[in-house]
Amino acid sequence: MYVIGKQFHMKIIQVKRKSKVEKRYTKNMGQLAARVTYVKKYVLGIPIITLHKYRETYYGEVKDCEDCELFI
Repeated sequence: MYVIGKQFHMKIIQVKRKSKVEKRYTKNMGQLAARVTYVKKYVLGIPIITLHKYRETYYGEVKDCEDCELFI
């Protein structure tokens, strides 16, 4: 959203990243708390689709979330 004079203009299509900590489970390491980043596409401020999600490891590597499952 940006301002021209006193009018607000909103972008129609946006791509945003949002991070949160989730509990994940892998066969090799067991349960771990990982910081997962979601890349989502928004149309008029409504989330439409998740384009990609990835997580950071303890050592700073970036991995795809396909190899681990949500721990419930």
